[in-house]
Amino acid sequence: MNKAQPHPLFKLATELGPLIVFFAANAKYHLFVATGAFMAAIVAAMIASYVVTRHVPVMAIVTGIIVLVFGTLTLVLHDETFIKVKPTIIYALFAAILGGGLLFGRSFIAIMFDQMFNLTPQGWRILTLRWALFFCAMAVLNEVIWRTQSTDFWVGFKAFGAIPLTMMFAIAQMPLTRRYHLAPVSLEASEADAGDVRKG
Repeated sequence: MNKAQPHPLFKLATELGPLIVFFAANAKYHLFVATGAFMAAIVAAMIASYVVTRHVPVMAIVTGIIVLVFGTLTLVLHDETFIKVKPTIIYALFAAILGGGLLFGRSFIAIMFDQMFNLTPQGWRILTLRWALFFCAMAVLNEVIWRTQSTDFWVGFKAFGAIPLTMMFAIAQMPLTRRYHLAPVSLEASEADAGDVRKG
């Protein structure tokens, strides 16, 4: 069964919406209220995604689980460290999955991003390596920011810095995907090849 294709803005709303809720709640109240609101918004976004598309992306599921676990630790232990280190854990996990897959000759980038690319093997390797390195850089950046800047600055970066950086990096990979794009074999070509095999 094919997945429903929602409006292009729907995916952006489900990704950015919880972060805006997090930012607004932190601005009006404090980080602990924002954490609870963020957890609720993440769950709501996943439910909305499933209702509209009958599908929840793998990255959204993994991120949601980690948010719920570290958010719960933040609230139960009343310690901001857990929610602040959460992005580092997510980025490091994604980098490890992609990098580990490369070591075994596998590319999990299409599964992780819920995208259907049709690239050459070399294209898959380069794209996967780039994203693995990007996630490593984002993990380091999150650590630097939350350890050296105020909570409000970190929340602002999480809501309005991380997503734009990720989008810009994704857009920067478009020339690579075009360069290594593997065109699907046409029906006519397939029939011609089959005819050649029969003649042979």
